[in-house]
Order: sequence, then C-alpha cells, then structure tokens
Amino acid sequence: MHAVAAHALGFSIAAVASRSPSKASALAGRLGARATRYDDLPIGPGSLTVVATPPANHAAAVAAALTRGGDVVVEKPLCTTLADADRLVDLAARAPGRLFYGENLLHAPIVDRLLAEAAHLGPATYIEARALQGRPRHGDYLLPEWGGGVLFDLGVHPLALALLLGRPARVVQVSARLQLGTAHPTDEHADVELTFSDGARGRVVASWLAGPEPVWDAQKASDDGVVRAEMLPTPRLESDGEEIPLGPSADTDFVTDLGFVGQLDACSRSPRDTAETPAGPAAPRATTAGAAATATFGREILDIVCAAYSSARDARPWAVPFSGRRDLSPWELWQR
Repeated sequence: MHAVAAHALGFSIAAVASRSPSKASALAGRLGARATRYDDLPIGPGSLTVVATPPANHAAAVAAALTRGGDVVVEKPLCTTLADADRLVDLAARAPGRLFYGENLLHAPIVDRLLAEAAHLGPATYIEARALQGRPRHGDYLLPEWGGGVLFDLGVHPLALALLLGRPARVVQVSARLQLGTAHPTDEHADVELTFSDGARGRVVASWLAGPEPVWDAQKASDDGVVRAEMLPTPRLESDGEEIPLGPSADTDFVTDLGFVGQLDACSRSPRDTAETPAGPAAPRATTAGAAATATFGREILDIVCAAYSSARDARPWAVPFSGRRDLSPWELWQR
C-alpha cells in the first residue's frame, strides 16, 4: 500500500528491508529498489522511512531512523506497550527526524468530508465507529506476540475516527467486552463503550467475524442532527439520512480512497517545526485528510486500548488516562 502510494506521488523508493531477505528481494524487485538489511537502509536527512514491521519491532526501528535524522511513518498501532510509546513521544519531540503516526484513514477523502460535515453540528451526544471484516489469512495477527488481537490491530482505525468526531472532548472511561478466538489465543470481536469528558457516549466495534466483504463506517449524532459515512465497501456520506453527493473524485482507487496517498503526501509537506508536540496530552492536528497524525495521538489511542483490555479482564469500566502497568502489551493486560 505504501509503495503504491509513493509511486503515485512520484517518490523514489530507494531500498526495502525485511526480516525475510527473500521477501525483501522480491518486493524490492517489483519496486525497482534494492534489498538491504535494516542497519543498512539509506536513512538520513531528506529520507522518509515507512516502518511496517510487527508492532513489537516498531519502537527500535523508529528510534534508529529518527536518531539518524530521517523522517518516519510508523504503521498503526504505534507500538505494543505504553512504556515504549512514552519513549517514542519523548524522542519525537527532540530528534532531528520527524515522526508521523500511520493512521491512513485520517487522510481518506471520505473521512475528510465526514469531519467537515460533523464540524457543522453541535457537541456530540453519541458517536459510533465500526470495522467489521474476516479473520486475517496472513501474518502473525493471531499470535499473542503481536500485542493483541482485533481491538489492538483493526480496532485502532474506528477508535481514531471516534476520537476525532468527539473533539474537543476526550475519552475519560471505557468499558469493553472481548470475545476470544475459537482457533487462536487472541480476541476476534470487540465491543467498546466510550465516555467522553463532555458527557457524550460512544461505541467502537471491531470484528474478524464478519465478511466476506468488509464494512467500515462511522457516525456522529448531536442535538442538531446526524452525519454518517461509509468507508468500505463503497464511500458514502449521509446527513440526517439524506445522501450527500461526493463528486467524481470520491471513487478513485483503493489506495487513495483509504488515505495512503494523502498520508504520504501530508507527511512530506508537513512543516518541520510542527511534526510533533512535546510529550503530553496535546490534541493531534489530524482533523482533516490533509494533516499528519502525531505519535502523541498514537499513544492516546494505545492508552484507551490498554484500558479497554483491562476492562475486559476485570468486567468493569476503566478510567482514561490508563493507570495500570505501562510495560505490558494489551494482550498481557487482558490475559495475565
């Protein structure tokens, strides 16, 4: 996805590294790049590195690139523990390179329109966002070592949308129910209730039990009305039940529709002095498709995810910010 987006923008892909040298060689060959080791990637000022490794490897890979002066897009989720997230946010505030949190949906044209329409409404009373699809058939998503199951990986997409639809209010409490997989040891269905600081309620649902066609959607309700968007299977936007025409540019291609092109474009254009805020609860600037999310936003999402897994373990609500152990992954918080 990132490679296709880079080519669409006319960027030159210099090198590819992977845990598997054969996979690196195969992808590099298709992209007209060279395969190399992680330590030999041409990282430095003027470079942009996409970290799309398993989440447990994110922190080390990001730190290595940032300290060498390169800019970095790290795929969601930010990392597997809040302790690593704290270190990345701190490093991003002082490193020569810039760090961008890779939540592609924040740059999708349909999400840009949704947020614009939602901004015309008053404060939210109810927010809902869903990502429903089939179980992954590749990768290590179903293993505890990934850091968590469907909520940790897929669920951060709808959670990001819910957070932005609720701004400027913030999530202060979560209550979650997780369903354990039948053929794997991680969660494969998650239903999370959110309480915002202004009293609004929210719900995020992520599932690997749906399909075969994925359904991703989000809505905001207020005293003034309701806006709703579908990201998958086909971009659609509604206001109070009436469809809003999206125009000819709304149906382009999968990589553009899901924000991968806009994400790389935004990262390349972001001013250096606004790439990251200091460590703390500052709101992300990514409220439209043209802005880049920060590591601070990625940590905020992981904070809520950790509270949700703890809530599922204890069968009670958990407050946000998360007050539990920051050195454990969401899966470990749930199963220990």
